[in-house]
Amino acid sequence: MNLDKFYYDNKLPKFFAIACIFWGAVGMLLGVIAAFQLAFPVLNFSEYFPNLAFGRLRPVHTNAVIFAFVGNGIFTGIYYAIPRLLKTPMWSNKLGNIHFWGWQFIIVCAAVSLLMGFTTGKEYAELEWPIDILITLVWVVFGINMFATIITRRERHLYVAIWFFIASWVTVALLHIVNSFEIPVSFMKSYSWYAGVQDALVQWWYGHNAVAFFLTTPYLGLMYYFLPKAANRPVYSYRLSIVHFWSLIFLYIWAGPHHLLYTALPEWAQSLGTAFSIMLILPSWGGMLNGLFTLRGAWDKVREDPVLKFFVVAVTCYGMSTFEGPMLSLKNVNAISHYSDWTVAHVHIGALGWNGFLTFGMMYWLIPKLFNTKLYSTKLAATHFWIGTLGILLYAIPMYWSAFRSYFMMKAFTPEGQLQYQFIDVVQTVIPFYIMRAIGGTIFLIGVFIMIYNLVKTAKKGSFVAKEEAEAAPLTKEYRAPSNSIWHSFIERKPILLLVLSLVVVGIGGLVELVPTFLVKENIPSIASVKPYTPLELQGRDIYIREGCYNCHSQMIRPFRYEVTRYGEYSKAGEFVYDHPFQWGSKRTGPDLARIGGKYGDAWHFNHMLEPTSMAPGSIMPSYPSLYENEIDRGSTNSKIHAMRKMGVPYESGYESIANDDLDKQAKGIADRLAKDNNIKVSSNKEIIAIIAYLQRIGTDIKLESKK
Repeated sequence: MNLDKFYYDNKLPKFFAIACIFWGAVGMLLGVIAAFQLAFPVLNFSEYFPNLAFGRLRPVHTNAVIFAFVGNGIFTGIYYAIPRLLKTPMWSNKLGNIHFWGWQFIIVCAAVSLLMGFTTGKEYAELEWPIDILITLVWVVFGINMFATIITRRERHLYVAIWFFIASWVTVALLHIVNSFEIPVSFMKSYSWYAGVQDALVQWWYGHNAVAFFLTTPYLGLMYYFLPKAANRPVYSYRLSIVHFWSLIFLYIWAGPHHLLYTALPEWAQSLGTAFSIMLILPSWGGMLNGLFTLRGAWDKVREDPVLKFFVVAVTCYGMSTFEGPMLSLKNVNAISHYSDWTVAHVHIGALGWNGFLTFGMMYWLIPKLFNTKLYSTKLAATHFWIGTLGILLYAIPMYWSAFRSYFMMKAFTPEGQLQYQFIDVVQTVIPFYIMRAIGGTIFLIGVFIMIYNLVKTAKKGSFVAKEEAEAAPLTKEYRAPSNSIWHSFIERKPILLLVLSLVVVGIGGLVELVPTFLVKENIPSIASVKPYTPLELQGRDIYIREGCYNCHSQMIRPFRYEVTRYGEYSKAGEFVYDHPFQWGSKRTGPDLARIGGKYGDAWHFNHMLEPTSMAPGSIMPSYPSLYENEIDRGSTNSKIHAMRKMGVPYESGYESIANDDLDKQAKGIADRLAKDNNIKVSSNKEIIAIIAYLQRIGTDIKLESKK
């Protein structure tokens, strides 16, 4: 038989590997800085570098780790594995280069725009609409190149890793497009098309499944390729991989509502999310066991080979996270974990252990292959492994401890029925855990720098193999399946069918959860007293989002005695019908703000934003001196009101023409009260006035209704 000769191009895997390592170091460094900022608020340097305060830095850290570090790690593995699995070079080097440089450009745009305060205010989807469009275009370029390569393959059956790559691509496209429906207000400002409860459901349908189909399924594809390669063993069970794949992608898409338990989301949606989350244990652990059992008979090699050590801990962390996730979806457990540091620990077991260690193992295996040499130092790699493991433990354990300690303090009552602790008391007791967390992150980062040194020395020691020669038989048109082949082998030969089936399987859960929430009016009962924000309040809300206040504050009071006593009446679905985007939050580093309106005077808010500890001694909130210097962007009021009315907010027709008059009138009233009652002189056109207006409005509609 004549064999086709061809070459694997190693340039793109090398480029993506370098980008992965670089952005990983940057993203983790930002995470360490943010961790120290929570422990030591003075490190926010708000007076000198307002763009580097925690509220803006935190989303840069999360986006850098998710989309820059993990994203480039995914593409490193895909551009290396797919040609070898399909016995053909990538279809287009030009598209590959467009993908690489386009993705790096998106990362830079994301970092710069977030630090400048351009954000949608939706976690893991903070990037504004022009960058969303860029992401879509680059993702399509990547998809075209991947599917064209699959279609021109020389291997008839698609290996399990490619199933996960295909499902990841199509599902991420679906999630990104649906969640990114927004109406532009200006070049770098938009409002989510969805509001309140609907926005929350769409966001966490996206947010949970961004974890599922960006941080998990493509990395399972990498696990199925690189772990057997490193161990020189076949995958433990082909049939288990089939069950793992289809059950995982079907069940995962339903689980998003478990992020919204005890909120204003309809009860049926919460229960649905819980039920499917619990079922997720089975396919998730099936994948974990398939990975670990692949190492059967190779445990002596695991003790000696740091690559396999990284893989073993990575797959174990995947199993731990995918057990903990369903456990956190149980309502009695979620009552403790939600809004607490437990969620932070859970996320980082996955991010540092699963994604981080699998990436490190892949790099230690791959770089020597690309440079045709051996790893510079196995001892340094082993040192990195133990340092990284210690870093994960020192990060996660204090966060678990902090979560339970804060929960029991928050719900403690005196014998007389009064809350035993103020919120600030809880904050002060967990600061030592924040310090330990920051130290753990620093140790983990030191391990990353050890890896960088080791890999650079490895590259210098060898010689880069730009083109790797290979040969394979061409794919013949005539084919008859073996008599003992199973039904799934037919799907493996049909990549387009696999793509369509994956889309159908993941689409079912999304349709069942989202459609009733949008079409059935009873899911979101209206409240007559809830009115649209005034122009000044709308401007203040946008400043609140710009500064990342949602990273530390929630606006969702759950129906628990200790929350209602502490914050006020529990939240109702109808309160949020004009909130584009919703602001329920996912972490309470500061107290809930759902009933903050009218609780304190204007002067309290004025002083609190300028120097938090002056109003709340012991606070770890950064100050915002820039709000007292920046002027309200009155020029944007017209377009903001117009955009809101397009989305159904009932502003009167033509209100844009007088909106700034109302803004000036309300702003002057606040400034006059500050001067008259507290002898605070401030211009009515400063941003602090808008923030005060927004904070004094939050939750007052429902208060008005309760007085009737």
